[in-house]
Amino acid sequence: MRSTLYRLLAACALALLLPGLGVAHATSQTDELEKTARDWLQPALEAAVPQDATTPLRTEIVMGSLDSRLRLAPCARVEPHLPAGSRLWGRSRIGLRCLEGSSRWNVYVPVTIKAFGPAWVIKRPVDAGATLTQEDAELVEVDWAASPVTVLARADMWVGQQTAFALTPGLAIRQNMVRPAKAFAAGDQVRVNSSGSGFSISVTGLALTAGLVGQSARIRLPGGRVVTGLVQEDQTVEMSL
Repeated sequence: MRSTLYRLLAACALALLLPGLGVAHATSQTDELEKTARDWLQPALEAAVPQDATTPLRTEIVMGSLDSRLRLAPCARVEPHLPAGSRLWGRSRIGLRCLEGSSRWNVYVPVTIKAFGPAWVIKRPVDAGATLTQEDAELVEVDWAASPVTVLARADMWVGQQTAFALTPGLAIRQNMVRPAKAFAAGDQVRVNSSGSGFSISVTGLALTAGLVGQSARIRLPGGRVVTGLVQEDQTVEMSL
C-alpha cells in the first residue's frame, strides 16, 4: 500500500516537473535566438545607416522578444537575415532561419531602430501653401527614423519652398511636407535669359507649363520655337544654348 502511494506521489511530481522543464528549454532557446539576432544587427546597422560630417546619426536599438512558448526543432546553423521589403529603420524585424536541422523553420524578432540627429523643426504654425523661411524652424535633435520619409537636413533644401499642408510646431521638416514654389502659371508671359562667352540674350515667351522654382519649364518663343529652361526665383527662365 505504502509503495503504491510512493509511486503515485512520484508520478505526480514528475508530471508537475516536466512542463517546467519544457518552459525552461523554450526560454533558453528563445534567449539564444534573440542573442543571435542582436549580434547580427549591430554591424548590419552600422553599415546601413549613413554617417558623415553633415548628418551624424546616433543610433539606438530596441529589441523585441520571441514568444517564450515557441517550440522549434534543434538547429545546428541559424542564419539571421533582413526580410525582403524590410529596412533597418523605424519598426522592423530580423529573420532567423534554420539551415541545418531536422526541420526547416523561420521566425522573426521585432526590433525598433532609432536614429537621432539634428533636423529642422517647425517652431510656429505655418499655413498650407506658405513659403518657408529659415525663421520658421530651428535645429533640434530628433529621431530621423520615426518616419520613413526623408528628413531635409539642410536649410537650403526647404527654405523658399511652399508647404504641402499646414505645419504645426514640433514637426521635423521632411520631404513630403514641401514642394517647389510656383513662379508662374501656364499661359503667362515669361522672360527667358541665356548667356555665353561675351554675349547675353533676353526674350519674352509664353509659358507652356507651370514654372516651379528649381525645375524645368517649357516656353514658346516668338516665332514658334519651344525651349526648355530652369525656373529661377525671380520668375525668369534660364536657358542653356
